[in-house]
Amino acid sequence: MEDVFDVMVIGAGAAGLTAGIYASRAKLSTLILNEGAVGGQMVLTEEIANYPGVPATKGYMLANTMKQQAKSFGCKIKSNIKIARYQFEGKVKTVELEDGRSFRAKTVILTPGGRPRSLNVEGEEQFKGKGISYCATCDGDFFTGKEVVVVGGGNSALEEAIALTQYATKVTIVHQFDHFQAFKHAVEEAQGNPKINFIMESELRGFSGNGVLQKVEIEHLPTGKRSELKTDGTFIFVGYQPNTENLKGLIQLNERNEIAVDTAMKTNVDGIFAAGDCIAKRYRQVTTAVAEGTVAALSAAEYLRN
Repeated sequence: MEDVFDVMVIGAGAAGLTAGIYASRAKLSTLILNEGAVGGQMVLTEEIANYPGVPATKGYMLANTMKQQAKSFGCKIKSNIKIARYQFEGKVKTVELEDGRSFRAKTVILTPGGRPRSLNVEGEEQFKGKGISYCATCDGDFFTGKEVVVVGGGNSALEEAIALTQYATKVTIVHQFDHFQAFKHAVEEAQGNPKINFIMESELRGFSGNGVLQKVEIEHLPTGKRSELKTDGTFIFVGYQPNTENLKGLIQLNERNEIAVDTAMKTNVDGIFAAGDCIAKRYRQVTTAVAEGTVAALSAAEYLRN
């Protein structure tokens, strides 16, 4: 059992790293526990071009800058761990890992983030990693000189489709509506790219192939007509779901399993705060996560003073 930290942050995405920066800068003993690679969704983003004051940069580079900044203020980071259980009762909170280690803190900031949402259609599980991907940055170069499909109509879908044109000869966007939910500049850039084609008012109904993905089945929603499209790969960008499964029953979640917080990022449990893609909110951007991580750390500091 280690010493009791002032602040323990769960997750090292934009919100968690920011919370770590602010808490450790305030001379609070701070520990970040992270189940995956440091950086969260930033690491999966090809380019971040709208972070104020920072020229367009690779997502993993911005994440690494935040990590080094947090460490420079004394923040401790333990990554690639697996959390077994939480104990939020009492003045001191405990987090137990699957390897038997446990860590204690006076306050906890939950920033576990989210993960790509699946389509849950036939063949999706079978062809994950065999033609189906949820990360253009990670897998785009595997499809150099090939034709791919992108599913979705938000900012992520269009921005990643544009990024994929660096590798693929043809990118076909399949979207369920007759319009996009993305920002105007992203829509215009995608529509102006000669490598990108569009199949609107349609949804994927299945994946098929011999060992690797070779075809997708598409349904045109207004008519119900189904057709097959040959493809070498499919990238799915239909939103994220919060990583809050092991928090059920411990703190208040809404019907989408997002953590309920107030404007100070406080949860319904004393001494527990939350920020980032795991909380109930409308917009999910690096800048919003950073803002929430800031508020959560300042609120945790105020809680400790009182």
